[in-house]
Amino acid sequence: MNLLRAASLISVFTLVSRITGLMREQMVAAMFGAGALSDAFLVAFRIPNMLRRLFAEGAFSQAFVPVLAATRAQHGDEATHALIDSVASVLVWALVFTCLLGVIGAPVLVWMLGSGMPPDGQQAAVVMTRWMFPYIGCMSMVALAAGVLNTWKRFMVPAATPVVLNLCVLAAGWWFTPVVASWGYPPIYSMALGVMLGGILQLALQFPALRRIGVRPRIAATPSGLRAAAGHPGVGKILRQMGPALLGVGVAQLSLLINTQISSHIAVGATSWLNYADRLMEFPMALLGVALGAVLTPQLSSAQAEGDTQRYSDMLDWGLRLVMLFGLPCALALLVFAEPLVAVLYHRKAFLAVDVVNTAQAVMGWGVGLLGLLAIKVLAPGFYAKQDTRTPVRIAIGVLALTQLLNLVFVPWVGVAGLALSIGLGAMVNAFWLLRGLRRQGSYTPEPGWVRFALKVLLASAAMAVLQWQLAQRLDWIALGQSEGLRALVMAGSLAASAVLYFGLLALLGLRLRQFMRRG
Repeated sequence: MNLLRAASLISVFTLVSRITGLMREQMVAAMFGAGALSDAFLVAFRIPNMLRRLFAEGAFSQAFVPVLAATRAQHGDEATHALIDSVASVLVWALVFTCLLGVIGAPVLVWMLGSGMPPDGQQAAVVMTRWMFPYIGCMSMVALAAGVLNTWKRFMVPAATPVVLNLCVLAAGWWFTPVVASWGYPPIYSMALGVMLGGILQLALQFPALRRIGVRPRIAATPSGLRAAAGHPGVGKILRQMGPALLGVGVAQLSLLINTQISSHIAVGATSWLNYADRLMEFPMALLGVALGAVLTPQLSSAQAEGDTQRYSDMLDWGLRLVMLFGLPCALALLVFAEPLVAVLYHRKAFLAVDVVNTAQAVMGWGVGLLGLLAIKVLAPGFYAKQDTRTPVRIAIGVLALTQLLNLVFVPWVGVAGLALSIGLGAMVNAFWLLRGLRRQGSYTPEPGWVRFALKVLLASAAMAVLQWQLAQRLDWIALGQSEGLRALVMAGSLAASAVLYFGLLALLGLRLRQFMRRG
């Protein structure tokens, strides 16, 4: 299997997901702007989303995928199927309890994330949290299915699945808004209905894909069956690995919780500004970081199980070079081209010029740490593949403390942008510590040619950044909003010229993309 082709496939579907996600955010921005109710929806959506990252795509995936890959490599498919059945049984019943608890405890969860919201905003957030909380149950089962499919090297369905959520929310905005209004609720509640429908449909898509590879998890329906599933040695191993992983991912989510809480006290609309900026940062994160993480985690786990240390190190080197190649120009674009991006994507109807300025500042904060955020997606799986979740946890705890100290410095100075800047700088420190840890373990040895490669990428990226800075300064991107077609055309031409300049210079310098083709 060609790893670059697999990563590219994931990136293509993730691009579609992020484009539809951006359309979703544009719809929310245009219909509801950046105010108390939009803040309420974003806080409510952040609660199940945060738990999804904490339990489903976070600690669970980090513990489950390495054990699953090692079991398949060492013991074959029959033992792997038994492990999947046991894990699925325990997970389903745990999710039922969690969802019930979340619906009951919604007021407490909303207060923890957004106590600075006005009373009507908090009340709306509680109702929408209760509507959306079962989404965490659907997405946790989707994470299990994705782990299985990625281990079987079936990357397409897990990569395409997130598109469904965005399409459902878009449909809800277009069609459910009058229905929700007829029930006596504010129109933004239709977004919550769309999220829940999206979760159900995403889960439904997994079953045909699992059936095609002959893996259909059997859920224990009786107490005795559940006890037998919980007694499977693989389940115990995953739970033991989840402990440190949960703490590590929990640290990141705690940082998000703190930042959401702080933003609710900065100004009405600040939570929305941060969210819209986060959406732009997630484009390169999803296109590169998510794709590399999905491809590398099972491959590194397999190499570790087989004792192939050279292949293990080579894959880490390959991933880091791709981070440098594609991540650096993206980071510079977020820094020098932030206001044009925000103006073209969001500035219409209820999203005002002041919202553009504040969101763009937060985008620039993310740009400072984008390389670190991307590198973590490559380096952290290097530890998870060795079933070492403790080292990333210790690093994450230190970074959390550093991030909050940086918040004390930057938030009073630059407002909501300081929250993004603090996380970005913390991510750079996190990536450095992870890299140093892998080097000290002897798990990763850089391949020759890094200095020459980095200089070529730096030169091409600097030239691209100069072009984008000139375009950002010489054109009034907010005023261009008077003509949507013209603004979109100018943006498309600017980005196309930047890409041609960047990759053209790389070609002149002798760097070819086919150098990164490798088989796993």
